[in-house]
Amino acid sequence: MLENPRSPRVRAVAKLTKRSARQETGLFLLEGPQAAREALAYRPETIVEIFATPTALERHPDIREGVRSADLEVVFTTEAVLDSMADTVTPQGIVAVARQTPTSVRDIFAASPRLVVICEEVRDPGNLGTIIRAADAAGADAVILTGRTVDPYNPKVVRATTGSLFHLPISVGADLATTVERAHGAGLRVIAADVGGEDFLASRHVLAEPTAWLFGNEARGLEEDAIQLADLTLRLPIYGAAESLNLATAASVCLYETAFAQRAEA
Repeated sequence: MLENPRSPRVRAVAKLTKRSARQETGLFLLEGPQAAREALAYRPETIVEIFATPTALERHPDIREGVRSADLEVVFTTEAVLDSMADTVTPQGIVAVARQTPTSVRDIFAASPRLVVICEEVRDPGNLGTIIRAADAAGADAVILTGRTVDPYNPKVVRATTGSLFHLPISVGADLATTVERAHGAGLRVIAADVGGEDFLASRHVLAEPTAWLFGNEARGLEEDAIQLADLTLRLPIYGAAESLNLATAASVCLYETAFAQRAEA
């Protein structure tokens, strides 16, 4: 059992809360039973190590079975060790280390997707995680993150995805112009979400076709050069007195409207 919170092994795991360590190792941190459960169910081959208190593993028999099925071994630790490893205050007795497995933009569009999300300079980890989760829920085929978007393996992003990080392909560090070019080559219409666009209701009929949604920065939205790359720019109407919609909320609406339209045409 690991008992020393200052041991080199514990410190190596704890360093994965920092982007520099994640970039250097190609690894990232999973905290809590939900993240471990989804990784074991969907991408068990990515798990490098899994740490747990005996009490936590006893409390989650499905995780214990998933570990056994994946032919992994649990390293038992004290609560103090887990607290030292984790980014959260309460990791709920389970922490894992997994390999990053980004998908190339080329492979995403080679798979003939019908609904893709492109995030350009999305900086808030909670927003990005929620967008990935919404994309997964709406049946999107992939999420593409351009170079200035927050690291999807940031612990806060991972937690906000609630496991969706393991459910669909995600591309990291993509070039926006190249991504749009490949989207066009694969027959997708690129639609930018922006407050300066056309009214959503007037153009929602186009959503039944293969679509790539382009979402921008929380504070500034999309830069003009990014908007120029898109085929169409749409804005969601505000019917009440709200100043605006949160980015992740707006993205969820756009993605579900597209999912509804595409399934109605199927």
